[in-house]
Amino acid sequence: MDDLLIRTAREDEVPVFIEWARREGWNPGLHDGECHYAVDPAGWYVAEADGEIAGTIAITNYDSRFSFGGFFVIRDDMRSRGLGWQLSSAAIRHAGDRNLGIDGVYEMQEKYSSRMGFRFAHRNIRWRGIAGGRRQAGLCSAQDVPFSALVAYDAIHFPAERGRFLERWIRVPGSWSSAFVEGGSLRGYGVIRRCFEGFKVGPLFADTPEIAGRILEDLTGRDEVRGHLFFLDTPEPNREAVSMAQDRQMEEVFGTARMYTREIPPLPVGRIFGVTTFEMG
Repeated sequence: MDDLLIRTAREDEVPVFIEWARREGWNPGLHDGECHYAVDPAGWYVAEADGEIAGTIAITNYDSRFSFGGFFVIRDDMRSRGLGWQLSSAAIRHAGDRNLGIDGVYEMQEKYSSRMGFRFAHRNIRWRGIAGGRRQAGLCSAQDVPFSALVAYDAIHFPAERGRFLERWIRVPGSWSSAFVEGGSLRGYGVIRRCFEGFKVGPLFADTPEIAGRILEDLTGRDEVRGHLFFLDTPEPNREAVSMAQDRQMEEVFGTARMYTREIPPLPVGRIFGVTTFEMG
């Protein structure tokens, strides 16, 4: 495509990424774009054809070792023309030698593996249900936890430290958080946020299934959330997380393939009950 321009996206173009993700049925949060963009603005790319955006992708460098990619969408009328390959190849160079993770469309797993060198780690499952929890005594907001402790706990469950992201994520309008602190130590936390359709929980990290269940109950028991549609994205290998969704009569919506270009990070999957976002990890 001779008229194709691949360039860094401007901040005022981030809503395009969010809107296209919504159209794809990924149901992002209303404020996901501003939280993700703040981490690594240089990693957001668009493909421009005839002066109009024809494709989007974001590759976020969290630190010198780890990146995560998402928001990879090609406009319907521009698909099957090689644009996706050109855009993704250009964007992936932004990751450099870092280990790059994605939550890819499950049916595209073979292509991501053979053409881009991604290695399959596990499947993630999106569940949909009606919020019917009850508020739990003894929990607090994640905003009431010392921020350094929150960042350190989060980094146990994510391949990089992401303080710049978390300081926004726990404070966006239309979101609430719950944390379990015992003996002065943080042992679990979760966030629920308003999305284009209902609400979505993410992340949900906890030392035990019991703590995870209490946090989920508290988040889905809020007056603003209770009775509304909500979603939870669980790693399939965490059978306790899967059971937690099934016990609440949640319906499996679709799955993604969590993949990495290098080593599969040794994360405690058994303590990851809810993925933060499929777009940025």
